[in-house]
Amino acid sequence: MRYFLPLYLLAYVIAAFFWRSYAVWKQTGVNPVVFKGSDSAHDFIGRLSKLLFAIVFVVVVIYAFVPGFYQYLMPIEVLERGWVRLTGLILLLVSLLWIVVAQAQMGGSWRIGIDTEHKTKLVRRGVFRLSRNPIFAGMLTTLFGLFLTIPNMATLVILLAGIVLIGIQVRLEEEYLVQTHGDDYIEYRRNVRRWI
Repeated sequence: MRYFLPLYLLAYVIAAFFWRSYAVWKQTGVNPVVFKGSDSAHDFIGRLSKLLFAIVFVVVVIYAFVPGFYQYLMPIEVLERGWVRLTGLILLLVSLLWIVVAQAQMGGSWRIGIDTEHKTKLVRRGVFRLSRNPIFAGMLTTLFGLFLTIPNMATLVILLAGIVLIGIQVRLEEEYLVQTHGDDYIEYRRNVRRWI
């Protein structure tokens, strides 16, 4: 387990961020990372999301490589059970696969943040028939899986913060999609749930 989580985190970053960003850039010529340094709510959420990911990284490093400090993360002993950990591992693996599939189905429309400079297509196929926000649903599942795999107060706070940040980002993106796609998005929103 101590080696699995750092390797999983590395695979997650490569598959869900670097590889997909490179693929979209090669396909479209557009940098898909569109968070900027402004004082807007969108960019503020972007900065907080980066901070949250950095905290995830620190927690995983402590768990894997500095086990003497793990007690300071306040483990939740009642959840430290084999079946709980196994459930968490399954959620981690399934969520990564789900995210990679959803990103592939978005194709050139995939972005990290709201791209106001380049209009993208409204994607409604594949897993987007089940969820308007499958990538964000996958990210929330990842955070829940991490919490179950190493249940402690730090991963619980990460999960709760992720729910809030992703919930805000989803609403910002949905407002933008209504402005950009109008009635097409409104109809899609009426027929497909926000999450699942």
